[in-house]
Amino acid sequence: MAEIRNGADWWRNAVIYQIYPRSFQDANGDGEGDLQGVCDKLDYLRSLGVDAIWLSPFYPSPLADGGYDVADYRGVDPRFGTMAQFDALVAAAHAAGIRVLVDIVPNHTSDRHPWFQAALAAQPGSPERDRYVFRRGKGEHGELPPTNWLSNFGGSAWQPCGDGWYYLHLFAREQPDLNWDNPEVRTEFLDILKFWCDKGVDGFRVDVSHGLAKDLRDPLRDRINPMVMSPEASDGSDPLWDRDAVHEIYRGWRELLDRYSPPKYAVGESWTPFTERVFQYAQQDELGAVFDFSLSKAAWDCSEYRTAIDRTYRYAMQAGTAPTWVLGNHDVPRIASRLGLPKGADIEAWVTSNGTVPPIDPALARRRARAAALVMLGLPGTAFIYQGEELGLPKDFDLAPEEIQDPNWQRSSHRFKGRDGCRVPLAWDASAPAFGFNQTGAAWLPQPSWFADYAADAQEHESDSALSMYRKAIALRRQWVGKDGEQGFQWAGDAANPRVLSWRLPSGMMVLANFSDDEPAPLPQGYTVVLSSDANKAGGSGDLDEAENVPVPACTTVWCVPDHASWAVHVNEVAELFR
Repeated sequence: MAEIRNGADWWRNAVIYQIYPRSFQDANGDGEGDLQGVCDKLDYLRSLGVDAIWLSPFYPSPLADGGYDVADYRGVDPRFGTMAQFDALVAAAHAAGIRVLVDIVPNHTSDRHPWFQAALAAQPGSPERDRYVFRRGKGEHGELPPTNWLSNFGGSAWQPCGDGWYYLHLFAREQPDLNWDNPEVRTEFLDILKFWCDKGVDGFRVDVSHGLAKDLRDPLRDRINPMVMSPEASDGSDPLWDRDAVHEIYRGWRELLDRYSPPKYAVGESWTPFTERVFQYAQQDELGAVFDFSLSKAAWDCSEYRTAIDRTYRYAMQAGTAPTWVLGNHDVPRIASRLGLPKGADIEAWVTSNGTVPPIDPALARRRARAAALVMLGLPGTAFIYQGEELGLPKDFDLAPEEIQDPNWQRSSHRFKGRDGCRVPLAWDASAPAFGFNQTGAAWLPQPSWFADYAADAQEHESDSALSMYRKAIALRRQWVGKDGEQGFQWAGDAANPRVLSWRLPSGMMVLANFSDDEPAPLPQGYTVVLSSDANKAGGSGDLDEAENVPVPACTTVWCVPDHASWAVHVNEVAELFR
């Protein structure tokens, strides 16, 4: 039995692996991943070295938005298994030394949720309707929406009920927004959190954490620019997003989560452009942690990365939390594709221009993605890996229109292809049906033939593969990046250098990233490379014999340690680790 790291601060330097269950592993062969499939892959996750897994929603749902439309917050969708299988997964993960986090979706429910069905059947002004946001439409007969608010998925955020009244949905029309001014809603979610805490989960990822609280004072006010899907102001005055009142909700949540020993972890998803406000969610009397998406949006540019890292560290330290580092997730283009876009191209260009894919350099994207991974894993704080990143998996651009299930596709009149390309089921076995996703060959989204090149089994024993690099990096991170790195992180080298970024950690390890596409960078004197993102150089293949003072290739990140005698034993240990 593996050991789980104890203590309230286990998450501060953890590596957390996001699992999108529908696309991870299918144990029963019906074409959709399931909880038993996750359980079957725990040995793989343990060999990767992750500290925790985060399960995207597995609750009963019509899947109008990939499970983020929840019909029952205390159940398991039969597609994904049973509650007994969930309990078995938690127990097996804990036995493997892996903690379990689950997604909580508090901004909205499914339109199939019993509460919403009762609201539709009830009269205006009833207690049932007050759990959601209903308003009478404008115009003589209520034929116009109450405000100019727009859905994140396109079109009006108001859906008519057929009686001159509308309900609010900031996402799909199948996802009606809850009214968080209603005490019953607040009590219900505290009880939901307690239910899963008592089930043994170790924490929560909070979906749309900057939502929930809304300015519902009548008359409702229009937004200045309804096309902006994030807060319009940095003072908490936006009627929909990042309002000050949301922090009262999370203080109540933290009070509950702190009753457990160790306290339950929570990390918020807060898409707001105002970094100083993002980290308010990470105050220790609130959620305690919040995603910072700077690296997931940054171009492969030294200055952008330095600015993002600097800003994240500064605000995280002020909030008393650990920085979080994210390269991708189920909602954004995969890093192994995005970083191959031409300079200046919109990071979501392929999903906005009728699905037209801009020219991508796949070899350059792979090099940059590997280098970005060692940047992220070389930073103290909490690192999140989205399933498939450790395989170097790119986004699948070639889904046919009839195969797309993302609601963005329909709501945008077939202009926005959406997120399905980063949700295609994983490849485990290059020669098996469905590439080992299951034994029947069925998959809820089709897998392209080139997925065979990224299958886990094809990388398992290749010392220069993406999978091998991730395993080495996570093992070294545990030894040398360390919890103390939060306070001891120091930039190294010339801050004005437009192509090289480097920093030192309290352990003595240095991380150096060369952002140039064509020029090598010198390795500082007195250091030996122990890991390189360049598969052809020392460390990438585990060959450390000639790693001293070699130039750092273009688009490459290296981890290096001092040459002096006290480090010699550590370098030898690393060499053994890589064999």
